[in-house]
Amino acid sequence: MKRVRTITALRATLSPIRSAGRRVALVPTMGAFHDGHVALMTAARHEADLVVVSLFVNPTQFGAVEDLARYPRDEATDARRADAAGVDVLFAPSVEEMYPPGFATTVDPGPIARGLCGDHRPGHFAAVATVVTRLLGIVAPDLAYFGLKDYQQVAVIRRVVADLALPVTVRALPTVREPDGLAMSSRNRQLSPDERTRARSLYGAMQGAAALRETGVREPAALVAAVVEALRATGIAAEYVELRDAETLGAPGCGRPAVLALAATVGTTRLIDNIVLPATDWST
Repeated sequence: MKRVRTITALRATLSPIRSAGRRVALVPTMGAFHDGHVALMTAARHEADLVVVSLFVNPTQFGAVEDLARYPRDEATDARRADAAGVDVLFAPSVEEMYPPGFATTVDPGPIARGLCGDHRPGHFAAVATVVTRLLGIVAPDLAYFGLKDYQQVAVIRRVVADLALPVTVRALPTVREPDGLAMSSRNRQLSPDERTRARSLYGAMQGAAALRETGVREPAALVAAVVEALRATGIAAEYVELRDAETLGAPGCGRPAVLALAATVGTTRLIDNIVLPATDWST
């Protein structure tokens, strides 16, 4: 695996691949790799001739009360995992390389970035849309891979790619979970043992709501309330729990799948998760 830090070096590496008409895949990441990241890399390896993984902790998507310095970083370990997964190029640019002097453009993804995490992290999705658009411009991949744990983020990226007619196919892969159901996340390593035990209730609470739906409960408010109460029983206060249309992220559509999404802080660590519920005639 080749490790590069500049746009010039990356493009020089990709030029002969492009000249040969081979397919390039991009897996954008902020590092601290876990099995969810590896699943994206593995999928890219199966579909593309050359796989690029970007490793960039994007400072612009951290809010004023979020600890950028606390975000886990271990490039050496990440490089070993990427190499083992068959990645061809690890692109690990500096902040100055990604945002050179005079950089002033922001990509506003519009209404799909509102609600859910968008209401609690102002400016977050504009920052995500901007950095991903820049990475797509730098790499010019045929395919780009993202995990559905960040469900709203995937929806934002799909919207941006469609609206800006970017020549890339977005692949979204299912959430990879620990054996007890906790969604894999780079932030999980910040949990204490007690917090880690309580964090598994996030998935459990959503599974409980899914079971309620199977018994005939169709009211979004009732399903949301069930999740909130289940979390409260374990000492977790949800930042939000919402049921949204799985495609538009608007109100649940009659006869359409819906995504049950939540965010909660366990100890001092903010976690997100979601599950998709099958198409239903949702009651209001």
